[in-house]
Amino acid sequence: MNLTEFDQAEIAAARDQNAPTRRATVPALEALLFTPVPVLDHGFVRVIDYMGDDAAVVQAARVSYGRGTRKVSEDEGLIRYLMRHRHSTPFEMCEIKFHVKLPIFVARQWIRHRTANVNEYSARYSVMDREFYIPAPEHLAAQSASNRQGRGDVLEGDEAAAVLALLREDADRNYSHYEYMLNEAEADPDRRGLARELARMNLTLNAYTQWYWKTDLHNLFHFLSLRADSHAQYEIRVYADAMLAMTRAWVPASCRAFEEYRLGAVSFSATMLAILRRMLAGEAVDQASSGLSKREWGEMMSVLHR
Repeated sequence: MNLTEFDQAEIAAARDQNAPTRRATVPALEALLFTPVPVLDHGFVRVIDYMGDDAAVVQAARVSYGRGTRKVSEDEGLIRYLMRHRHSTPFEMCEIKFHVKLPIFVARQWIRHRTANVNEYSARYSVMDREFYIPAPEHLAAQSASNRQGRGDVLEGDEAAAVLALLREDADRNYSHYEYMLNEAEADPDRRGLARELARMNLTLNAYTQWYWKTDLHNLFHFLSLRADSHAQYEIRVYADAMLAMTRAWVPASCRAFEEYRLGAVSFSATMLAILRRMLAGEAVDQASSGLSKREWGEMMSVLHR
């Protein structure tokens, strides 16, 4: 992750600011504010602002004026109850805003979560940086033979070298053509540059973009439940992992409940639950007698035999 001197000065200036407030603050998250956490080769995530804390979740659930005199253990018990029974609105009372630098192809996957406010760096107005995501060798995998969305074995040797060379060459060549079309690097007075909004179409999807992404805690947990999962694509999962660590600092009790009842939990269908009851009663149940499809049966067995 490369930060310019201007970027570093801007971050230092933001971190040096202090303002008195009556709003709830979280010291652990305050310590992380504005500081970029490196992700992938040139990306990062940083917290820009937040509103609320664990007490805000409890307050919303009780609709009380203040924090009250209840014990912390009682508050955490309520938070766990809310998470366990999927009472979502109290978690919507907390909000957080991230600044994220990420490859374009990851951004296009990420934007499918339509529950946040997003403002992205505009290549219509600004020139994109010459920065591209190139996978580390251990993440350069072949297409899975059994999963259309998944990865198979890691490429090695000449195969891996050829792919990495193509990724670098194509990204660099296309960016050079992008610069040429803009006519801003050389600034040839005899040639008009192509409009930025058109020149950008030549960039590869591993070029980096940036955005501000603001969401509430309920929808952040939904994002993390999908993207911090082991089955998520690696390139988006590492961003989710960084954001999960920040969420632990921000709302530790809510995050513990989330990891217990959502991230580390599984759900069973009504039929699956009936099968489990039959098994616990000592009945031998196989796929043919279960009423489940082969795929459902396999999914259920993979969970039970982890």
